[in-house]
This record gives sequence, structure tokens and C-alpha cells, in this order.
Amino acid sequence: MKTQEMFTSHPRNIRFDLDQLTACISACTECADSCTVCADACLGEEKVQMLVRCIGLNQDCADVCGVTARILARQSESESLLLRLQLETCATACRICAEECDKHAEMHRHCRVCANSCRNCEDKCRVMLKAMMTER
Repeated sequence: MKTQEMFTSHPRNIRFDLDQLTACISACTECADSCTVCADACLGEEKVQMLVRCIGLNQDCADVCGVTARILARQSESESLLLRLQLETCATACRICAEECDKHAEMHRHCRVCANSCRNCEDKCRVMLKAMMTER
């Protein structure tokens, strides 16, 4: 994985477990992609009006996840409070988005796939949060 390779070449010590950190970054990136594709797929559905909330939450979750991945990747002089709040926000956005996608998952496979990606990202963010709490 290139992200892990980049961190091992970093001149500073990375403050988190490398496997946890890269897993979280990967989950955030994957979730951002899944949410973007799900929103687009929802727009292509016949009854798009029934999916308006799903589309909006997909877009919000994609943005939050993308920003979270980028903030996690910045390990030089990172601010713990900002990172903790961002991880909490990401986990919350993922939970809300997964709950909405679940409502449409039986009818739309893309919503089912997206909900699973959101739950994975929420889990990885919570693992990072727990690691931050024990690092003090």
C-alpha cells in the first residue's frame, strides 16, 4: 500500500499504529468514493424524488470522509483536538448515511454497497478515536 510506504519514509515519527492509521485513511477514501458513486446512481434511478435525502447525505458523507482522509495523512504537527473532532464527525456522518442507505438497500444494490462502506469507515474512525484516547 502506497500510503503505508509514504509513512515509513516520513522524516517524523508517526504517532499512531501504522496499520490502524492506513486502514482508517483507506476506509475514508473508499467511503468517499462509494458515497459519490451512490449519489450518482441514485440520480439515475427512475424514482429519484424518493432518494433526495439519500443523495444529499451521500454527498455530505463523501465530503467529510475525503477531508478526514487528508487530515489523517498530515502527521507533522497535527492538532489532536481537531483530529479527534474530525474523526467523530466522520463516524457520525457515516452512521447517518448508512442508516439512510439501508432504507433503500433492498431495492438498490448501490445503496447496500454504500451502507457497508459507511459502516466500515465508521468502525475504522472509532478505532482511531480509541487509539487517540489511550495515547494520552
